[in-house]
Amino acid sequence: MPRRDPSTFDFPPKEAECGSYDEWAAAGYPVDGDAIRYVPGARVYSKLHGVRGEIQRIDQRGDIYFCADGWPADAATLHERKHLSPVGKPESGVIYPGKLSRVEQLTGAMKPLSGVKPVLSGRYLVKGWLDRGSASVVYGESNVGKTFFALDLAFHVAARLPWHGIKVAGMGDREWPGKVYYLALEGGSGFTNRICAMRQHRSDIFERIESECDFVPWPVTIDLHGATDGDAIASAIEECNEPTALVVIDTLARAMGDGDENTAKDMGQFVRNVDLIRERTGAHVMVIHHSGKDTSKGARGSGSLRGAIDTEIELTRSGAVIMAEARKQREMQCDGVFAYTLQDVFIGNDEDGEPVTSAVVQPTEPVKKTTQLKGQALIAMQAFGDALADHGESKTGEAFPSNRKCVSLDHWREYCDRHSLTDGSDSSAARQAFGRAWKRLQEKEIIRVIDGFAWKCADE
Repeated sequence: MPRRDPSTFDFPPKEAECGSYDEWAAAGYPVDGDAIRYVPGARVYSKLHGVRGEIQRIDQRGDIYFCADGWPADAATLHERKHLSPVGKPESGVIYPGKLSRVEQLTGAMKPLSGVKPVLSGRYLVKGWLDRGSASVVYGESNVGKTFFALDLAFHVAARLPWHGIKVAGMGDREWPGKVYYLALEGGSGFTNRICAMRQHRSDIFERIESECDFVPWPVTIDLHGATDGDAIASAIEECNEPTALVVIDTLARAMGDGDENTAKDMGQFVRNVDLIRERTGAHVMVIHHSGKDTSKGARGSGSLRGAIDTEIELTRSGAVIMAEARKQREMQCDGVFAYTLQDVFIGNDEDGEPVTSAVVQPTEPVKKTTQLKGQALIAMQAFGDALADHGESKTGEAFPSNRKCVSLDHWREYCDRHSLTDGSDSSAARQAFGRAWKRLQEKEIIRVIDGFAWKCADE
């Protein structure tokens, strides 16, 4: 393509000179090195009208005018970029009419202080929990019920029904937020059976979403550590030509390909792909992840993930009760707590005539968390129970509890030796191990020790 002498350019170019993309390209304007998606003649999808068409023109101010297939030219409507999604990739690298220089873009982004007004209309997806167009991580230990939680929330979002009393976007006559896509990377029959259990348990939800395919199960293998799958997922969603409310990626480990979630570089590439999907589709992207070995430090892997996301939700189990708690909220108060149990649902019989079940979320009241003990602390606590049963005594005085028995440290240590708190080869090492164990239990507020006697702080 011939290139014009830069000294002859009028910039911004006159609208009459380049009313279409073909005319603009034929004029020989120079390549700027960027892959431009929004140019006159580019095929796009309008999120406002829900139809395909093309960008008819871009005026000197950079305003974009969209014209749907079959519309007359004078019916073109003004659109912001966020309201458009590319359908096909237009020719890249051409400076198009109305494109501003980087300096002009930055200057135009400056706002007068007098123009700053409070934002009172919310953009929540699930009120108090998730915002539209943002990103979240739901994490917890293995088998704590992360997929059950995510599926339950996703089904309510797709159906535009309150999530256990909490408002969801699109309820009533409000704008439909869009479809839900659930990337089930672990797949298998377990995921399918969970959907079937929900269908049986909540037929009202499925009556609302099945006919319009508002919830899309997506069992697939992806690599968001690579450079292509983020774009491919966004493009596949755009091809559906409908708004998107939520994209769930279950789990991060299965989406990392050959990447190492513990390195900032690899996790950074994953985050960039999540951002690409989020920005291209306008959806909230939820990532299901695992806790680290030290659960007090949150989700597993590089801390760059926590810095990048807007919402972080931790799932913990206390007996049969699972609690979801917001640990980070960029734009909301961080006080959300949702407690639930898993209720078994019969879904059919297998080839041997035996029952097959799955489970659904059943809300319940939050409970006080029980401390999970491991190693020597667990052994010491078991020894304490035996010592208390054999040698427990009531102590008088204001320092001791009146409603429970105490046991001497000497008796407790004796029972720790019986439980093999250490290998027993060194009495000094045994004394030190016992000392560390009871002090650790006291720090966790499980045991209280005064004047050589110990008792439980509260009944578990």
